[in-house]
Amino acid sequence: MAQTIVEKIAQAYLAEGPKRALRAGDFVSIRPFHVMTHDNTSAVMSKFKAIGAKKICQPKQLVFALDHDIQNQDEVNLKKYRSIEAFAKEHGVDFYPAGAGIGHQIMVERGYVVPGSFVVASDSHSNMYGALGAIGTPIVRTDAAAVWATSEFWWQIPRSIQVVLEGKLRQGVSGKDVIITLCGLFNHDEALNAAIEFMGPGVASLSMDARFSISNMSTEWGPLVAWFPVDKLTIEYLRGVHRRLQEQGIERFALKSIDGWAANPPHPDPDAFYAARITLDLGEITPHISGPDTVQVMQSLAAIEKKKVAIQKAYLISCANSRLEDLEAAAWVMCGKRVAPGVKLYLGAASAWVQQEAERLGIWQTLLAAGANPLPPGCGPCIGLGVGLLEKGEVGISATNRNFKGRMGSRDAQCYLASPEVVAASAVAGYIAGPHLFADVVPARRFKEFSGNGKGYSEKVEILPGFPEHVTGRLVFLPQDNLNTDAIYGKDELLVDDEGKPQHLPWEDWREGDDLHTSGWMRATSPAGAAAFEGQVQWSGELGFGVRSPEGGQSAHRDDATTGSRQLRDTLERHLLTADLPAAKRGPRGAIARMVEKVERFAPGAGKKHKAKADAEYVAAVAAGNSDRDELAAGGPTPPAAGPEGHGAVSPSTTGTSGD
Repeated sequence: MAQTIVEKIAQAYLAEGPKRALRAGDFVSIRPFHVMTHDNTSAVMSKFKAIGAKKICQPKQLVFALDHDIQNQDEVNLKKYRSIEAFAKEHGVDFYPAGAGIGHQIMVERGYVVPGSFVVASDSHSNMYGALGAIGTPIVRTDAAAVWATSEFWWQIPRSIQVVLEGKLRQGVSGKDVIITLCGLFNHDEALNAAIEFMGPGVASLSMDARFSISNMSTEWGPLVAWFPVDKLTIEYLRGVHRRLQEQGIERFALKSIDGWAANPPHPDPDAFYAARITLDLGEITPHISGPDTVQVMQSLAAIEKKKVAIQKAYLISCANSRLEDLEAAAWVMCGKRVAPGVKLYLGAASAWVQQEAERLGIWQTLLAAGANPLPPGCGPCIGLGVGLLEKGEVGISATNRNFKGRMGSRDAQCYLASPEVVAASAVAGYIAGPHLFADVVPARRFKEFSGNGKGYSEKVEILPGFPEHVTGRLVFLPQDNLNTDAIYGKDELLVDDEGKPQHLPWEDWREGDDLHTSGWMRATSPAGAAAFEGQVQWSGELGFGVRSPEGGQSAHRDDATTGSRQLRDTLERHLLTADLPAAKRGPRGAIARMVEKVERFAPGAGKKHKAKADAEYVAAVAAGNSDRDELAAGGPTPPAAGPEGHGAVSPSTTGTSGD
């Protein structure tokens, strides 16, 4: 039976499945070539231990790369990083510390991805590996733990869609413009959960960095795989990888393997069945912008430039567009120029190797001379971590892959996506602009869907003994279309790490100048813990709260001198649910009022249910000296005179004053 490339590669890495040629829809067990985890390795470690596993099945199958929260120097985060490194050393797993680079870039530049291989990662942008002729697809943490323990995971083979690229990109148009166009032009789930096979004469005109960018950001478009055919450029790239690794005494694949891929590259069968075909003329593409706050809406650069949309922040970072070609394109735009007043440009290479090469060629220095703020090679602002996040009311333009509301900072900010050249030009202009003039045109939309499964297959399915006839359980229904993880885990909600402790995340709704300490929100804590509260509220919830220090760094805090989550829940009831909300929406109490609204949103009626009890407990707390009488919002109960300092109270000399 003729097969698509995804069906053929899955067949090659099949551990268990149908005793026939695989096709779309089959459920199979796959033994992947490699599996990468990043900061979430700690969470996978917990799952690995929870299922009773003691030993990694195939240690060299695993790759650990710390890249997400590398700017965070809090002891909690550093401890997590140390535990991951120790686990890697114990089990003989390849480990890349913070600063080595973003995990996906590590995978391709360090030889873990080769043509025809099946490579997974516990991260959504694993699609990027398809640029090297491999299957790259994401898996969840539980599946990653299963791979660690058994070397296998289950997968359902997706339907395949051809994307035929014709023509050639014009000067000043990039791979980023290609994927922005695909996201904006085919924005009705045409590619959702599919496997994309790029083909056609236009492929040869795309550089390797352009292919990486397209495969990477295909995630936002919707497919699970974004595969490119292997050609001369692919082989040249792999020879470069081999050469650089050889200089370090490492050989992950041999030269004869490269010769083999060149002579017989992986390819689909000519009569394979595809669910649909998209045809795109690269010559029709002009620079486009995604957004704001979605990739499903695009605007031509020519159209948006006329609006002079002012920006406050610009970003040349991420695994999508911070490779050498991207940085060089931005440097040519910025050479001899300066970032506009009122704009901050953040710069981070995809890896330490990329940065070293950019420095050797003078690219890095050119960008710094233009006023870029350097960041270490990692994810950083792309996922809302570290410095340079979008604040309330700000507009940012970024060469990253995702601009969902709240991802890169405040939900009340706006974010656009563009090519590195457009980001650089916008940083210089102070508004969204490009270095070249283009007509306001949109490529033709050509999409053809094919009915049936190609052959009209039917077969009996064996029901295993003990399989239940009926499955019952509680259904959780969320009536929301196109829901993404940034909406599920928004920046105003609390996340906890695998140990149940608050994560170091910059939840944006609390960054509005509301001084946590002077508001007295957490007065019922130990004096030793009070010092940690100097700063601004960033997030809060049942397990803890976070503050931003006056210096601008973020930190997470759980007052270990108390009884943990129960204490914090009690404090929530005492200090928040007693508040009269309209009167509390002033000054330092504003953050508290907003938090109460969020609590009510997720637990309607919680405030009314606990108010009487909380009022009584609050009065008792003040009487015992565990809170301050002047911190009650208007409309709350009148407390008795405060008790003496001590017993958990914070001295007025360390709290400052509160007010509007």
